[in-house]
Amino acid sequence: MLRKIRGMVITGAAGLLGMGLTITAAAAVSEISGAGATFPYPIYAKWAEAYARSTGVKLNYQSIGSGGGIKQITEKTVDFGASDMPLKPEDLDKGGLMQFPTVIGGDVPVVNLKGISPGQLKFTGAVLADIYLGKITKWNDAALTTLNPEVNLPDSRITVVHRADGSGTTFIWTNYLSKVSPEWKTSVGDGTSVAWPVGVGGKGNEGVSSYVQRINGAIGYVEYAYVLQNKMTYAQVQNREGSFVSPSSGAFQAAAAGADWETAPGMYLVLTDAPGKDSWPIAGATFILMHKQQAKPEVARAVLDFFAWAYQNGGDMAAHLDYVPLPDVVVKLIEKKWQESIKGADGKSVWVAAN
Repeated sequence: MLRKIRGMVITGAAGLLGMGLTITAAAAVSEISGAGATFPYPIYAKWAEAYARSTGVKLNYQSIGSGGGIKQITEKTVDFGASDMPLKPEDLDKGGLMQFPTVIGGDVPVVNLKGISPGQLKFTGAVLADIYLGKITKWNDAALTTLNPEVNLPDSRITVVHRADGSGTTFIWTNYLSKVSPEWKTSVGDGTSVAWPVGVGGKGNEGVSSYVQRINGAIGYVEYAYVLQNKMTYAQVQNREGSFVSPSSGAFQAAAAGADWETAPGMYLVLTDAPGKDSWPIAGATFILMHKQQAKPEVARAVLDFFAWAYQNGGDMAAHLDYVPLPDVVVKLIEKKWQESIKGADGKSVWVAAN
């Protein structure tokens, strides 16, 4: 079971093992701080633990939701922010920020229905939207029984669970619903926070998971790592090609296959409702936000060293938690953007790739 902790400090051995990184003034930095998305918390925790063992540098990451991460990096109270909602280029420019993706995952609908096993229940995007609009209120509604003729759905009310905090997981979910439901798009829309028509709110992926597990007849949405860690009952979702697919790293990879990071302004890409018969329709990347102008270049360098190490050494850890690591070509593009965009007061790049 995933520990329901909203922050972490991972410590490790003090010995420096460079792991191919450039050891410069950043070696004097013993701790870096970040805050934001709960979506990538499981993999950031894994990376931080391994990185501390390798380098002695600790990561203090507060898993407070994407909205909180954007707020804290904007106010410069952390070294980096984390968000599952990419900021648009104009918002990045306004805040003096740059962003880059770390891993790809997906939102997953989860239910608590006695006798229903993982992957047994099927949804379309339109049906999910109608449930979250409050138009479908019973589990044996005709829209659900037609999709699931072999499933014995109860004559009981649906309890809708959503995020209570500003959340990139919510952005991915509502962005998807906006693409598959015209009514959702016009009446609710997408964002890290929306005016929910119905339901109860849980704080973080952890809070939504907890509510769904406790309430019989509940439906919610969480990041896939939380589904696995908490052994939750997930559903299949029909993608834009008409295929019903289950969440998996392969389905997330299929959704990301056509992503063109190089030409995306500010690396702004949303992966929901992606083409491909094997694509998971509610996929998304998670992003790191940093200021372009750095008053403490040694701290910024330490942050970038951490993510460079994670790209180089953390792919297997990410895959084990069913996130999709970024391809090498995208990592090289990201590192190039670090060198071009993140600079100290002297105008020099704070980070240089190791030879």
